[in-house]
Amino acid sequence: MATGAGPRRSRGEIERLPSGSLRVRVYDGLDPLTRRRRYLVETVAAGPGAEDEAERVRTGLLARAEERRGVADEKPLTVAAVARLAGVSAPTVSKVLNGRAGVAPETRRRVERLLREQGYRRPEKAARAASLEVLFYGLQAHVGVDLMRGVKRVAAEHGLAVAFTDALQEESTGRDWAREILDRRPAGVVVAHMGFTPEQHALLGASGIPLVAVDPPSEPLHPVPAVAAANRQGGADAARHLLDLGHRRVGVVTGPLERLCSRDRLDGARTALAAAGAPLDERLVRTGMWFSYEEGLAHGRDLLGLADPPTAVLCGNDLQALGVYEAARQAGAAVPADLSVVGFDDISYTRWCGPPMTTVRQPFAELGAAAAGMVLALAAGEAVAQARVELPVSLTVRASTAAPRAATSER
Repeated sequence: MATGAGPRRSRGEIERLPSGSLRVRVYDGLDPLTRRRRYLVETVAAGPGAEDEAERVRTGLLARAEERRGVADEKPLTVAAVARLAGVSAPTVSKVLNGRAGVAPETRRRVERLLREQGYRRPEKAARAASLEVLFYGLQAHVGVDLMRGVKRVAAEHGLAVAFTDALQEESTGRDWAREILDRRPAGVVVAHMGFTPEQHALLGASGIPLVAVDPPSEPLHPVPAVAAANRQGGADAARHLLDLGHRRVGVVTGPLERLCSRDRLDGARTALAAAGAPLDERLVRTGMWFSYEEGLAHGRDLLGLADPPTAVLCGNDLQALGVYEAARQAGAAVPADLSVVGFDDISYTRWCGPPMTTVRQPFAELGAAAAGMVLALAAGEAVAQARVELPVSLTVRASTAAPRAATSER
């Protein structure tokens, strides 16, 4: 939902999210490092009075953006200027920038907020470790190993080591992973997780550590170069494969629709089915929250329990597809004789399950290599030609898909 009139710079935007919350964003000029648009963003929880609160938030953000533009027009921001605004000493600001201890939590938050709001970027070339950091949020071996392999290949060509951080594990133990990365000062960070916030990005950016996102969860509201697979293409290719086999009643189990990749895969399948004159029956769409095996099992049971079940199911990833396999087994339905199943990712298990799975291959190693190349270019002070790069996917046809029984009997 957008409100107001006039150019984005003067009015801001209010968007209703799938959860019902309202996201307010106000244009805040161009990022001095990447020259991409940047925004001030706040989210208002759903509920009575949410729209009025969103309007108040928008007014506040517009005022803040105007104040920031006035500061930016005066002169480049310095550590001393940030210290004056925060009411602290310059050494305290330096401690925050470098992830050092010895700063009270409230003071640290105040300095970080000012660094973010004022768009501070460290001007000097501080010494960096001879390493790249790969940041996950819940490390999954079937994805992470290939991604790390791609990063390692590029890092080795530049004489760099590769380290990784699982932010989910660090948070569970109370560790502040963002500041630990600041303390290590890697040459760059490859971000491959869902929990990365604008505040953490701003802190790394202010400290001069470049970063690139792999498969970002949404369209970025802050300037982070990104590498992703062609998810829309993959969803369309999978749907066309089923159409070519004769399927017209196709079910879909998606990943969380808050994630851009999930929406793109669903949109690709929906577009391909509609183009073939077999539009997706929305009653056959089930939405997952975690891309998990358990979701595939639960949603597969639900779909197969319908009076008129689908003859094929497209899944958001391979783990969900394995769950649908089990749902079919429990229902006494054979794959692919009674139900065709298509996954997404092409993890190693898809070649070993019975029957071997038809799936869309994501080029995880290539994604890691591309992200590493981009982050090293940023570290060298080079401009990134494309802020978002998409790498092609490929459909791998195995034994989990076949013509539906009705089409087979008509031959």
